[in-house]
Amino acid sequence: MAPFRDRADAGRKLAAVLHEYAGRPDVRVLALPRGGVPVGYEIARALHAPLDIFLVRKLGLPGHEEFAMGAIASDGVVVLDDDVIRKLGVDRHSIEVVIARERRELERREFAYRGDRPEVDVHGCIAIVVDDGLATGSTMRAAVRALKAEKPLRIVVAVPVAAPETCRSFREGNDAADEVVCLATPEPFQAVGLWYDVFDQPSDDEVRALLNSAREYSTQQ
Repeated sequence: MAPFRDRADAGRKLAAVLHEYAGRPDVRVLALPRGGVPVGYEIARALHAPLDIFLVRKLGLPGHEEFAMGAIASDGVVVLDDDVIRKLGVDRHSIEVVIARERRELERREFAYRGDRPEVDVHGCIAIVVDDGLATGSTMRAAVRALKAEKPLRIVVAVPVAAPETCRSFREGNDAADEVVCLATPEPFQAVGLWYDVFDQPSDDEVRALLNSAREYSTQQ
């Protein structure tokens, strides 16, 4: 049996661990689309906190796009895995091509998910950054770097499942978060999806529906 039935189940279990942040007016839940949004939705509902997206895209290795060589955030922050790039001999032109393509996709998703609504301000707030899991952690690393520039009071990385070494990496170094919550760190890890019974990718419509529902719920509080 996988530890999580689906992303909603994982979100509810994470929310139980994050209960100390419930009801605080300075808490913001930021979900990494698309898989992090159903997880973040449950956390935001349980904590009575606003939910927003934080757009980050994996930079896939040319020809093997499922393998990350870095990530890019919507504000232009780029995180590259220099070890992977060096070992596999990826040239700078190929990297720039991937960055340009993913930047266009970030712009598309920004409009598709948020429209003309402003993003949630995290300056001086507690930012709980959520995804459905961490394998290499490149997308979350880009998110943490980008968020630090916005000067939140505290950055909390919260995921249902993570590779043990990746979870540890967010507790130290330049990309360290103030708090890291990884409910499960199985070994061997292999892939995030193995730890869910249901791991279908949410559609853009599903992401929009969850964000709209969270906004409506937040305005009623």
